[in-house]
Amino acid sequence: MKVILRDGSEKEYEQPMSVIDIAKDLSEGLGRMACAGEVDGEVVDLRTVISSDCHLNILTFQDEAGKAAYRHTASHVLAEAVKRLYPEAKCAIGPSIDTGFYYDFDMPSLDRAALDAIEAEMKKIIKEGKELVRFTLPREEAIKRMEERGEPYKVELIRDLPEDAEISFYDQGDFVDLCAGPHLMSTKGIKAIKLISSSGAYWRGNEKNKMLTRIYGTAFTKNADLEAYLAHLEDIKKRDHNKLGREMELFTTVDVIGQGLPLLMPKGAKIIQTMQRWIEDLEDNEWGYIRTKTPLMAKSDLYKISGHWDHYKDGMFVMGDEEKDKEVFALRPMTCPFQYYVYKASQKSYRDLPLRYGETSTLFRNEDSGEMHGLTRVRQFTISEGHLIVRPDQMVEEFKNCLALAKYCLTTLGVEEDVTYHLSKWDPNNREKYIGEPEVWEQTEQHIREILQELNIPFTEDVGEAAFYGPKVDINAKNVYGKEDTMITIQWDALLAEQFDMYYVDQNGDKVRPYIIHRTSMGCYERTLAWLIEKYAGQFPTWLCPEQVRVLPISEKYNDYAKKVLDELRKNGILASVDERSEKIGYKIRETRLQRIPYMLVVGQKEAEEGVVSVRSRFLGDEGQKSLSEFIAAVTEEIRTKAIRKIEVTEN
Repeated sequence: MKVILRDGSEKEYEQPMSVIDIAKDLSEGLGRMACAGEVDGEVVDLRTVISSDCHLNILTFQDEAGKAAYRHTASHVLAEAVKRLYPEAKCAIGPSIDTGFYYDFDMPSLDRAALDAIEAEMKKIIKEGKELVRFTLPREEAIKRMEERGEPYKVELIRDLPEDAEISFYDQGDFVDLCAGPHLMSTKGIKAIKLISSSGAYWRGNEKNKMLTRIYGTAFTKNADLEAYLAHLEDIKKRDHNKLGREMELFTTVDVIGQGLPLLMPKGAKIIQTMQRWIEDLEDNEWGYIRTKTPLMAKSDLYKISGHWDHYKDGMFVMGDEEKDKEVFALRPMTCPFQYYVYKASQKSYRDLPLRYGETSTLFRNEDSGEMHGLTRVRQFTISEGHLIVRPDQMVEEFKNCLALAKYCLTTLGVEEDVTYHLSKWDPNNREKYIGEPEVWEQTEQHIREILQELNIPFTEDVGEAAFYGPKVDINAKNVYGKEDTMITIQWDALLAEQFDMYYVDQNGDKVRPYIIHRTSMGCYERTLAWLIEKYAGQFPTWLCPEQVRVLPISEKYNDYAKKVLDELRKNGILASVDERSEKIGYKIRETRLQRIPYMLVVGQKEAEEGVVSVRSRFLGDEGQKSLSEFIAAVTEEIRTKAIRKIEVTEN
């Protein structure tokens, strides 16, 4: 048989060979590093025997699939360690993930000391170097084996497998696990591990199921790489918006108010207000939008017309019972049907289009309690929502403009390089989830595909992620933990105008259905604030800071001059305050720095006599004395242009 390798070279073998044996034949070093194989594009176990011509890649830890196999093996070691220390624990699932691996157990919650003990046991298992042996069983025998071992979650998983599925296990001596693989050849292949944390997780992600204990860990081939990753995790903890945002008093949550209902504190509210005013002025003055303001709730009749009642009711907050009440209302999860009636309030001509409606919309979505997290996953939120009613011949150009506006907003916020673009498509195998005919979906998806290609925007295509009425571009970003969230959405809708009987009169006097673009220019304000907290570790660009300058008198004698400075700053629209406390100036400087305020102006006798200020910034440190007018001119220009200054000096 002929085996074509990754570099295009060929090897011939007279008899069938396993992937691991081929790796060892190529070099002993490659055999030691091999984690899995890739045969004709399919990831396979090292134990897989090749018996015919193929393309073969030997996957190491440097390959994503190889890394996954390596860390998946570590999850099995974790499961064995838990079973040794907690024999009554029941095993659920234990996959690899981007940052390492986890395993879910039906067992009591664990503290750090328990995790350390499990980690120590894992290292013993690794040192024992047990070989992992793969075997298969018929369905009933597999079920019986897991029942005898007291593993009900494994039994459930087996029963849910297709009738013709191969049911495979991996045996590593004292521990056997239901698993499709792939895995390393032995536990000894794992070089550096660390258990990171534990938390609760519902079985199969369903809050109606039992809460299990999930243990997170990670694994590397070198201790140095593990140490670097752990240092990265420490940085992540400092940036986590859910922690940092509370420390900075930007937002808080209260149990008696409810999950997913954050309270924006004055500083956080000021940042949101700044972004909102920017977006509204930008859309209205530069991009041709007109404002609407619509109700926060509506009768179920409205959502039945739009299709949301049939396709999205479980995600809505409904007030009333259709069987008992004359009218049933629901808080709005979106604004589109409301703005359609703004459009329908008067007859429109082809000359009136495009119409670009914009609204700062507060929306409500009944997210699962297990999904709530800080400001990124909430039940009430506000977005920069817009709906463009356009003629079909205007659709492509307007869609491009929506992308351009989104990119402009991302660039201004300094986050454009952090996002990925996705063409979210329908799933033709799940027709009940969507409205419209297949040819409409295929045409609209192709239009978006061609737009993204023309604009040279790299993108991936995601099946099943479209809205029920049309495909969309999702602009996504990852939080500090690697979880991806959608920040901005632009949707192509060729269907809802029909349901709402929307039309315009064309040049021939005929009634014609318009197309609709559903879009956000910046997305959800709360989620964007969370993103910016993590991006900048709380050190926002000056224009976004809730306090931009703090005046620090050296002693109480100079409070009057400090107030004069403050008055001039505020007259020029700079957000500023004076620290009049009778504290030492060193203390005031340190506290101002900890609060991440961009500029501090130290004033004393010399400054008061000469009418100047001593400037300290988080960008350059001590910037020396400047005239107040010179400082104000520089800062107002920085705010006006929304500049993002690089932090060049870290003060201790």
